[in-house]
Amino acid sequence: MKVLIVENNPNLSWIWKRHIERLGNAVDVADGVDEAMDAVRREDFDVMLVDLVLPDGSALGLADWARIRSPKTNVVFVTDTTFFSDGSLFAFSANARALVKCETDPNDVAEIVTHYGQRG
Repeated sequence: MKVLIVENNPNLSWIWKRHIERLGNAVDVADGVDEAMDAVRREDFDVMLVDLVLPDGSALGLADWARIRSPKTNVVFVTDTTFFSDGSLFAFSANARALVKCETDPNDVAEIVTHYGQRG
């Protein structure tokens, strides 16, 4: 399975990458929207782990754009805010599958990503 992490905090992305790879997944990391878009142009991802609050652009816009480029790509959003805690995120993003807190145990994040990345 192919995973793209979109996170501007290199410490978090490195931790998540290691845990997701331990489950046998291939992982690429992008530190922002532009880099993520370049990655999606190059290849299809089964799942994207995307920080909901990216300093260089819209995470929701990225998710929508990825859905057009690669309709089967699922998105797991992570956040350190309470924004969208009411579940309304799923009304705005058709390929959103989960919203988890950044503080979630990295093993749990890896399991969630792997679950939603499985196709078929």
